[in-house]
Amino acid sequence: MIRRREVSALEVFRAVRDRIEEVERKVNSYITLTLEAAEEAARAADDRLAAGEDPGVAAGIPLAVKDVLCTKGIRTTCGSRILENYVPVYDATVVSRLKRAGMTMMGKANMDEFAMGSSTENSAFGPTRNPWDLGRVPGGSSGGSAAAVAAGEAIWALGSDTGGSIRQPASFCGLVGLKPTYGLVSRYGLVAFASSLDQVGPITRNVRDCALLLALIAGHDPRDSTSLNVEPSDYLAALDGGVRGMRIGVPRELVQEGLTPGVRKAMERSLEIFQELGAEVEETTLPHLDYALSAYYIIAPAEASSNLARYDGVRYGLRVEGKDMLEMYGKTRAKGFGAEVKRRIMLGTYALSAGYYEAYYGQAQKIRTLIVEDFRRAFQRYDVLVSPTSPTPAFALGEKVEDPLAMYLSDVCTIPVNLAGIPAISMPCGLEDGLPVGLQIMGRVLEETTLLRVASALEVAIGFRERPKAGRGVG
Repeated sequence: MIRRREVSALEVFRAVRDRIEEVERKVNSYITLTLEAAEEAARAADDRLAAGEDPGVAAGIPLAVKDVLCTKGIRTTCGSRILENYVPVYDATVVSRLKRAGMTMMGKANMDEFAMGSSTENSAFGPTRNPWDLGRVPGGSSGGSAAAVAAGEAIWALGSDTGGSIRQPASFCGLVGLKPTYGLVSRYGLVAFASSLDQVGPITRNVRDCALLLALIAGHDPRDSTSLNVEPSDYLAALDGGVRGMRIGVPRELVQEGLTPGVRKAMERSLEIFQELGAEVEETTLPHLDYALSAYYIIAPAEASSNLARYDGVRYGLRVEGKDMLEMYGKTRAKGFGAEVKRRIMLGTYALSAGYYEAYYGQAQKIRTLIVEDFRRAFQRYDVLVSPTSPTPAFALGEKVEDPLAMYLSDVCTIPVNLAGIPAISMPCGLEDGLPVGLQIMGRVLEETTLLRVASALEVAIGFRERPKAGRGVG
């Protein structure tokens, strides 16, 4: 509509800005708003159009950026007091690519501290609430990004996914969220949690927008040593291929106990639709997935323990003085880190300590290899695998804060994907008690086009058009 001059980028910006003014105090999607810069970007898009230029598909689209991505001259907190006043001097690669595409960044989205959490209740800047039900969580750790899109406070959003942190919030908020193949999207300027697992990806309202945003951020980056030297595919071209003749596997390990009745029903209906559309659906097994959660909660905290050692009060971020250097270290980290971050640092440090490294970290990496092999064998037979994104819809605020294991189990379906480095997408497939339910579609390495094709076919068939309603949510 912007490119056809049916509406101006400035009008779109003002509509989203007004929505932020209306609902942000209820939802708390953002840590930092950048409305003046966003207005300037919108004006620039309109000026280019008026001059007869094509500013690109992203020009004038209001977007939220998870506050784990560095933004030059704009504070980047990672949801933590230890970085409360940190202002980067450079942009993350995905941010610079979107700026070149005319991005209208409305602000930095709230998140679980250092991306460690599944509910966005671990933020030092207060919890984000689910726009569908303000008494429930939006998921995490990219809960602010998902809530902003679901509440109309942004059209698109960027999140990061270490164990499900894009897909689970997308599921809880009735959105599409894609975790790309590890290495497809640059991690340069992404503040690290677990470097072998983290990946940046899009959160949008529909599959087409997901494909558009992925195309803008994907591609090789020489500044990221883990970036794959591949050309992005034409993600939009794949959307209309349908699923006729495709083989879809359903790993039994991901559809066992723990699923709520509504999640199971929505999942089963999705499988029926795939069959009606001409796909072959059958149950399969990935035998080592039962160990995925345990392996993840050794590997991810171990990498976090190493990555977060840099926050010592010396070079940047919070500094609390002490009588000597060691006391300063201790006081700075004690005050700067929240409870969940401290918990994971201690778990990771223990797993890496002398005498325990091979027993814990070494064994977890062996399990990871077995999981990679499980997926490799499955994809020799199946085009994609499907499962629920989360065993439940959004849970109540405060329900799992005091029970870390229960919180960790909410990611049981998403974690294996990160361990294997494969892509996966979550899309809405129904409701349970008025709350969205997400379906996860998993694919081979670098076959995002297949995921988008399958998701698009199901999206059209389901016709999910539900939105949050006033009263219970923001309406």
